[in-house]
Amino acid sequence: MKKLALGLLLMTGILSCNNTTQETPVQAAADSAALTTISYTDTVVNFGTINMGEQAQIRFDFTNTGNHPLYLTEVKPGCGCTVAEYTKGAIAPGGKGSIVAAFDSNKAHPGTVSKSIYVTSNTSNGAIHTLSFNGEIREQPAVPAN
Repeated sequence: MKKLALGLLLMTGILSCNNTTQETPVQAAADSAALTTISYTDTVVNFGTINMGEQAQIRFDFTNTGNHPLYLTEVKPGCGCTVAEYTKGAIAPGGKGSIVAAFDSNKAHPGTVSKSIYVTSNTSNGAIHTLSFNGEIREQPAVPAN
């Protein structure tokens, strides 16, 4: 029994000595030496006027303006009426990426809307960035009865 326990302990020690490490986006975001900077083309976008029931597509473009790889670790819309897709993986210094949001007016009310998307990244100019979009939802006119 002692030999089995000693063998398991030895194998655990050998396996834990693996020197090949790959930094994950979460580790990069936590490592202050790996911080970079990000610059957005626009942080506020107006999608104009849409009819109730339509979707608006909103795009936020950005550039890694720092000296280390940029990682977006979370892109979280502020409400259930918006879904966001974004550039994943490492974005090299000078590289570009985008966040594209789809806003569903069926899950909102007619009138002026203002929504936000929260972006978490490994940036020294703020770990969480707020992107905003706004516009007008026009109520569908009533269909006359025959």
